[in-house]
Amino acid sequence: MSRHGYMPLGGDNPPISSYYDQGKFGRMFPALSPFAADTPTLRASLREIGKKGGIMDANDDITDPVGLIENLEKSLENRNNPRLTAGVTFFGQFIDHDMTFDPTSSLERQQDPETIANFRTPTLALDQVYGSGPDASPHLYDQDIDRGSTSFLVEKNLGSGAISTDGVDRFDVPRNSQETALIGDPRNDENLIVSQLHLAFLKFHNEVVQYVKTVVGLTNPKEIFEEAQRLVRWHYQWIILHEFLPNTVGQELVDDIINNGRKFYKWRNEPYIPVEFSVAAYRFGHSQVRPSYRAQFGNKTHKQFIALFLDGSIAAKECDPNDLRGGKRQPRRFVDWQTFFDFGIDDDPNRNSRPNKKIDTKLSTALFGLAGPTTAGPSSLAERNLLRGLIFGVPSGQSVAKAMSETPLRPDQLSELKAYQLDTRTPLWFYILKEAEILGLADKLDPNSGGSRLGPVGGRIVAEVLIGLLEGDSSSYLRQDPSWSPTFVNAKTTKFEIVDLLRFAKVFIKLQDIGELPPRPNS
Repeated sequence: MSRHGYMPLGGDNPPISSYYDQGKFGRMFPALSPFAADTPTLRASLREIGKKGGIMDANDDITDPVGLIENLEKSLENRNNPRLTAGVTFFGQFIDHDMTFDPTSSLERQQDPETIANFRTPTLALDQVYGSGPDASPHLYDQDIDRGSTSFLVEKNLGSGAISTDGVDRFDVPRNSQETALIGDPRNDENLIVSQLHLAFLKFHNEVVQYVKTVVGLTNPKEIFEEAQRLVRWHYQWIILHEFLPNTVGQELVDDIINNGRKFYKWRNEPYIPVEFSVAAYRFGHSQVRPSYRAQFGNKTHKQFIALFLDGSIAAKECDPNDLRGGKRQPRRFVDWQTFFDFGIDDDPNRNSRPNKKIDTKLSTALFGLAGPTTAGPSSLAERNLLRGLIFGVPSGQSVAKAMSETPLRPDQLSELKAYQLDTRTPLWFYILKEAEILGLADKLDPNSGGSRLGPVGGRIVAEVLIGLLEGDSSSYLRQDPSWSPTFVNAKTTKFEIVDLLRFAKVFIKLQDIGELPPRPNS
């Protein structure tokens, strides 16, 4: 046993559990060997597989961002997933930023996950929003005593020239004079959609603060903040467990883990982040990204904003680039959420939500020309992911499947990798995407529903880690009050989902749908 108490690498039989100190990355299957030795030849093969124009490039017609939304002929190899809306991808990215933050890893050298600190506490507690709290992160909070001092987060209006659609002002995350976002995690300003989602959580917190003051009746600023923070966190955790996970891995797998326990993700003292999750399984969302999006609808004086998710040919210094990168404050850079989530609007088809892409081995072409690549790093996201799996020594998909007692994919199901001799020892990230493409059926009676959700290997890794983080957090609702149900339930649907959070946060256009505040809870 090592100093952390887990089994060392090597051996034929992977242990049931592995143990890591809090704040560390680790391995879910520490006895499994890396999928291959790190050699120049293998690196060249991985870069060939993940290159622009390679086998993972969907070859979208990125010269026509508008056509990519309306015309499937522009994106024949990049299939839509009608069971998940476009916004689910970015909510998944938001969750990822809540769990992990590693600014130290390099694609140029091999990495031992034991030695790498996770600079984010591995919980689902919205650290990226709250920072270290009002006392230690005062720049994130409103200091106006008349509004309750540091009791709630701030959002900032776009100013006197703010665009107003249907009489609703638009908002941005707070920024300094150089437009750097004043938020708990700078990654949440990398693209416009996650930046606006972060804003939604700031505004949701502020609305909950008002609820705690006016309905619950608390008056002490510290108590107001803590109660609002608890409610926001628990509603967020509820969405993960009752909406995001069932849609991503299937309700039956979620129920199995809740009722029968986790089989592979275990720890001794505190949860850790497995590299099988962070480097491979949870990167499934990259295949769901659309090449272009309609960010907002426009009005009589302003055109709608449709653009590529990212255009690497545009200089980073442009103040209002024609893509959806973040870090900019301009009147058109806000989101109309109806195009990302289904609010049940059917009076205008042009305002309905759009689907995200299926989970498969094809990535949108916009992701093969990332702006501002890291030092000596590739501009292709697929190349970066494949190389990261190599430098972290992640095991093959086939070996992980066997360790889980799942039937591995056959070599003929991975025939595109035969030329690279990786059809029998496949990088786990690629394997999980292919598994979803073949086995990830949302409807087992529909042969075309493959890629609608994760398959058995990817699904279990993702679900066990997310559920495990909730079960390992003494402040989560699963630990404190597993029978709890949301306070801000939608009266029409009797549910609380991401669309309800956006409504309550007042970032959804039709504010009249919010309705009255819920009654004061008994507890």
